[in-house]
Amino acid sequence: MSYAALKMIHVASIILSYLLFTLRGVWMMQGSSVLQRRWVKIVPHVIDTVLLISAIALVMTIQQDPVNNSWLSAKVAGLLLYIGLGMVALKHGKTRKVKITAWVAAQSVFIYIVLVALTKNPTVI
Repeated sequence: MSYAALKMIHVASIILSYLLFTLRGVWMMQGSSVLQRRWVKIVPHVIDTVLLISAIALVMTIQQDPVNNSWLSAKVAGLLLYIGLGMVALKHGKTRKVKITAWVAAQSVFIYIVLVALTKNPTVI
């Protein structure tokens, strides 16, 4: 598969993943029962799997790795933080305030990851 096709798949899955995370956060804040629907529990995992596979394929295509490229290391670290905050926001937060705070923090981390990806600079902020 070409670099352009991989990048298009990767960017599309990022957008879908982020939009769904944002929507799920809104539903969480509203106390919506939609969060309990089967598709809401399955679709994010499918999208995130496509995202991860496309990310690995892109890294292999451009022959860069997080160990030797600080911008890629920053993206991976940001991703791990984003995932952790997302888990607190949508599942493990003890109170509504903790969940909303984690959700807002995850939004900030997402913006950082995108800025690092666009600039290839881990000190973008």
